Amino acid sequence: MEEIQSQSDHYRSSSSSASSPASRVPSSNFFYLRKPGSLRQPISFEDSPEWEDNVDVRVEEGSDSIHVATMPASPSLSKLNSGSLPSPHLPEGAAIPRKIAGASVAWKDLTVMIKGKRKYSDKVVKSSTGYALPGTMTVIMGPAKSGKSALLRAIAGRLHSSARIYGEVFVNGAKSHMPYGSYGFVERETTLIGSLTVREFLYYSALLQLPGFFCQKKSVVEDAIHTMSLDDYANKLIGGHCYMKGLPNGERRRVSIARELVTRPHVLFIDEPLYRLDSVSALLMMVTLKKLASTGCTLIFTIYQSSTEVFGLFDRICLLSNGNTLFFGETLACLQHFSNAGFPCPIMQSPSDHFLRAINTDFDRIIAMCKNWQDDNGEFSSVNMDTAVAIRTLEATYKSSADAAAVETMVLRLTDKEGPALKSKGKASNATRIAVLTWRSLLVMSREWKYYWLRLILCMLLTLCIGTVFSGLGHSLSSVVTRVAAIFVFVSFCSLLSIAGLPALKREIKIYACEESNQHSGALVFLLGQLFSSIPFLFLISISSSLVFYFLIGLRDEFSLLMYFVLNFFMSLLVNEGLMLVIATLWQDLFWSVLTLLCIHVVMILSAGYFRIRNAIPGPVWKYPISYIAFHTYSIQGLLENEYLGTSFAVGQVRTISGFQALQSAYNISSDNNSKWENLLVLFLMAVGYRILVFFILRFCVGRKIPLLRSFQCNRDTTNTR
Repeated sequence: MEEIQSQSDHYRSSSSSASSPASRVPSSNFFYLRKPGSLRQPISFEDSPEWEDNVDVRVEEGSDSIHVATMPASPSLSKLNSGSLPSPHLPEGAAIPRKIAGASVAWKDLTVMIKGKRKYSDKVVKSSTGYALPGTMTVIMGPAKSGKSALLRAIAGRLHSSARIYGEVFVNGAKSHMPYGSYGFVERETTLIGSLTVREFLYYSALLQLPGFFCQKKSVVEDAIHTMSLDDYANKLIGGHCYMKGLPNGERRRVSIARELVTRPHVLFIDEPLYRLDSVSALLMMVTLKKLASTGCTLIFTIYQSSTEVFGLFDRICLLSNGNTLFFGETLACLQHFSNAGFPCPIMQSPSDHFLRAINTDFDRIIAMCKNWQDDNGEFSSVNMDTAVAIRTLEATYKSSADAAAVETMVLRLTDKEGPALKSKGKASNATRIAVLTWRSLLVMSREWKYYWLRLILCMLLTLCIGTVFSGLGHSLSSVVTRVAAIFVFVSFCSLLSIAGLPALKREIKIYACEESNQHSGALVFLLGQLFSSIPFLFLISISSSLVFYFLIGLRDEFSLLMYFVLNFFMSLLVNEGLMLVIATLWQDLFWSVLTLLCIHVVMILSAGYFRIRNAIPGPVWKYPISYIAFHTYSIQGLLENEYLGTSFAVGQVRTISGFQALQSAYNISSDNNSKWENLLVLFLMAVGYRILVFFILRFCVGRKIPLLRSFQCNRDTTNTR
């Protein structure tokens, strides 16, 4: 304790010197935030809103809404200095009746253990206790790897299935999960659809989430746009990939939040709302969220660091370091808590900077690096405190403070009796979701020239090149080998060129993962929507390329044979699309996905029976199983059977041979007239098989990242499942 006290005294003096280079400022002149009339007393939760004293709760029969009359807050609660944003002026003694859809959330002794997450301990969050009230913003703050996101996910019930959770989470006083539509969760990084406008993106999101008629969802979308202050950007493309310029990061972040607001959730969880935002965008974001909280929604989010103005907008703060709770309470009380522990915030320094400076162990490396350096005052006095000592001091001070006792009292009051249970708002049917995803994907394909129209143009150019190289072959026996080469090159090179569409597929999978995590979509819905939307585009490629190739090469002039050629090539493209979906789902990195696909295609092309006929290929590996799983084999074999079965070639003036005999030395085909349809059936089954494989990968790999269990039992190991 002597070491802790000496370090605290040393930091008190060093903080003064850091704030004023010329002289040390007395501790009584430090910039503290206290309510009027409490300059000498620590701020406790006795000043916080309580259900019995400050809030009049009335629940209407047959409704899940809550009518709350709140007492006026002190004007000093929303500002830290003269440069911060003031609260709206309220007449003295006036009450603000408002209808809110928020819910009280409380967690008690919440511990999260993730094996292998930490070097020295599996406990990511250790015995955290706190709460969040309707109409307020509760922020979880701390340095990197302090357990912020783990605590947020534990409260929302969205931890990985490998995590072990101890403790209790209460929603409106009951240990029950939050049903679909009653809450929203915004990830740190979300994937948006750049080829849609903001209004279109939110409208399709509303169609995926909400039941009812289409016209009823337009008002919900407009409300979400207005709430997140996106009116000026509603008709602008989101952009960001095919387009040179998209929405700024701040607006993109607000769009991702607005997507969760279309269900009008009671509780909104946001992981790092200020992620990658500049100071102006961050302030605008927090003002927007403050406006959202004023409607009654319960906001809980994590944050790493903030400016003074942003800090002044928070209602409550949960300060974490290495999973330990160093403070929970009002933002003003946090400054008082640091002052009581011997670490006052220097004047002209942001409170969040001061908090992180005191509890971030990474600063110890800076101390070690700078210990022999000197500044104008003789030493780096602002960075010479041992953070381990500060963390122990703050934790010990908080556990014995009135703030911790007030938190326990408030949690007991919130969990003493159950409030109104949250109700599910219903889901859109799977048929509706499939139709919405299909139409949305078709709209995206029609606008994204880089991944779709450019791919069509390249296929046409490749077909023209192949057709002109192999044109004028005639129908003699000597042209058989050359025509086989032309068909082989056409099928193989076009399938290779289809890899250009891989980035679009990977983005679709990212969008699916984001929507599936919030139960907006499902694996089967995604696959059917993607299949139905890709069929028109792939058929357009197949029919345009096949017509050019068919007539340039001079294949048999029969309509039925032409239609089979188009259908065969279409099925090969569909199989290749399924193969790309499998690889795009397994690999997250685009480079490794492209490299894997190229290797697979090269191996399949080598074993397709052109470079060496199928019967002569070595049995192990190359013939069994590679030549049988290569879709090139069945596509080329079907096209050759379509062209040569039923034909004959003259050998000399007397003897003739069949087309089947003419191909024996060039390619193995069957003499059965129905074999080409069997090859087409195999291609169809391969297309279905690849998508079934993708379904299981999405269902059991991607989907398991977001479990749906949201109720926890005290001192009980809980495994989350879908």
